[in-house]
Amino acid sequence: MKCPYCSSENTRVIDSRPADDNSSIRRRRLCDVCGKRFTTYEKVETIPLIVIKKDNNREQYDRSKIEAGILRACHKRPVSAGQIDRLVDDIETEIFNREEQEISSSVIGEIVMDKLSGLEAVAYVRFASVYREFKDVNTFMDELKKILDK
Repeated sequence: MKCPYCSSENTRVIDSRPADDNSSIRRRRLCDVCGKRFTTYEKVETIPLIVIKKDNNREQYDRSKIEAGILRACHKRPVSAGQIDRLVDDIETEIFNREEQEISSSVIGEIVMDKLSGLEAVAYVRFASVYREFKDVNTFMDELKKILDK
C-alpha cells in the first residue's frame, strides 16, 4: 500500500479490525519511510454494476456520485458525516441486494429519496427538487405537501 503522505510503498499493517458496518476491514498502517500513520479499508469486490442513465447511456456504478448528491442536499443541515456515510452504506446495500447487473438511475434516485426522507426533511426536498427537476413552484409545493401529510 502506498503512503498518502510520501508515496513510499514501504508500509506495514499495525492493526486490523472489522469496520463499523462489519462488511469491511479497517487497517491502521505505518509508513516505514516518513513514520506517519494512515487508515485503509478493505472490502469484498462485488459484481460490476452498470447504471442506465436517463439518456440511456450506461456507466459503471460510482458510490461517490451518490455521496456527492447527498452532501449537496445536506449542506448546512444538522446531519453529521457519520450519518451520511451510514446513509450511503444503506443505499448501496439496497442497490447491491437486488443482485442485478444493471440498474436505472431513476431507481437509485428513488432509493436515495426514500432514505433521505427519513433522515432530514429539508435535505430530502433539496434532493427531490434537483432529481425530479421541479419546473415551477406548484410542483415544489406538491412535494412539500407530501412531506407534511406524513
